[in-house]
Amino acid sequence: MAEQSGSRGTGRPEQGGSAGRRLVDAVDAFLAHARHARGLSEQTLRAYANDLEQLTTFAERRGVDGVDGVGLELLRDWLWEADQRGLARSTIARRSSSVRAFTRWSSETGVTATDAGVRLRAPKGGAHLPRVMSADQVRSLLDGLGSRAATDDPGALRDLALVELLYAAAIRVSELVGIDLPDVDRGRLTVRVLGKGGKERVVPFGTPARDALEAWTTRGRPELAARAEQPSTALFLGDRGGRLGVRSAYRVVARLLDDLPGEGPSGPHTFRHTAATHLLDGGADLRAVQELLGHASLGTTQIYTHVSSARLREVYRTAHPRA
Repeated sequence: MAEQSGSRGTGRPEQGGSAGRRLVDAVDAFLAHARHARGLSEQTLRAYANDLEQLTTFAERRGVDGVDGVGLELLRDWLWEADQRGLARSTIARRSSSVRAFTRWSSETGVTATDAGVRLRAPKGGAHLPRVMSADQVRSLLDGLGSRAATDDPGALRDLALVELLYAAAIRVSELVGIDLPDVDRGRLTVRVLGKGGKERVVPFGTPARDALEAWTTRGRPELAARAEQPSTALFLGDRGGRLGVRSAYRVVARLLDDLPGEGPSGPHTFRHTAATHLLDGGADLRAVQELLGHASLGTTQIYTHVSSARLREVYRTAHPRA
């Protein structure tokens, strides 16, 4: 989310462009448009006004009063907070609809450069928490991959290195497939990744991931690289020798997770969720985890504290004689 450069709550909105335009003024303009140009019902207009007033208040608490500061992450945090407060699903769905109408109008009229709400979805029932694997499940899965990789099959060596790095560095799959060979520093045990919004960060990983990467780059990658028509600097290669794509990486991980128990989607993000939760369970500071994950907002990271709390409650109910 972009930082605001203007002073909060002062000055008039610019009429010739979006720069410096206050969120409250943009909301007023949208509501006027909705009333006079779209002929919406009074009930819908009241819902828009109430929901966007709540959004404005939430944004101000985050230090955002300019419409350009309202990004997808802030909108997700707003809906997430509503969910944690126990608001009805129908209310959260209506809020999502209201803000998407506002951001669509903002984009179409040039108030903002992009539509921040185009990918916003209200949280679904029963999907409060991300899927998280246990430490034993992770260990068993990696042991199985290690046995396959011991045969020096290039695909198995790649898959082991891929999963080890996903879990060790808690990175997004889009960040993983964008890594080039020079981005990995096996001496310092760090990898440089390009995250959302083009933000670069350096992330640590452990010795098991280092060993898996060493085996992949020395014994597996050269064989796949030889199949390519043109050389690639990508760390991870597909079967034809080109850079491994997001979909291919997703299929690799989904196949591995298919037989494991647990609810939620079976994809690369499972390892990111799992790593974050295991770090917090192990006593890591929330701010440090936020930095590791590359979250712009601490509120996005805080969902993992709820995962840990849920696991604690489950253990309590199972083990405590007076639970």
